[in-house]
Amino acid sequence: MNIFDVNWIAVVVAALAGFLVGGIWYGPIMGKTWMGAVGLTEEQIKQGSMGKIYGGAFAFSLIASWTLAHTFATYAVDLSFGVKILTAFGVALGFIVPAIGTNYLFSQKKPTLFFIDAGYWLLFYITMGAVHAWFSQ
Repeated sequence: MNIFDVNWIAVVVAALAGFLVGGIWYGPIMGKTWMGAVGLTEEQIKQGSMGKIYGGAFAFSLIASWTLAHTFATYAVDLSFGVKILTAFGVALGFIVPAIGTNYLFSQKKPTLFFIDAGYWLLFYITMGAVHAWFSQ
């Protein structure tokens, strides 16, 4: 299979959906707690290069979405809607969460930050899995 032979509309929509989940998660749901856990103030966050931050984050979302789409198109073709969502959840739980957990242990980050970020990545992948499953019906 050609590695670029995926549903590109699904890739973009899933990346946008995951990006939206991040906006909600790190905004009204966990925003203040997250700022405290990373030690930033609203003023410091506003001083960041928002184009670079959001542009880079969306580019990473596209890469993650494409990888999930490629996985479904190549290895998980005949999975049901629910199993595709569980597969996406498993990717986050089995790969993403342990990776960030290991990094946070060595960089001595607060456990609160780990749980906030791990929760986000689980929701991110569940959302992307749902979008990709929906587009593949």
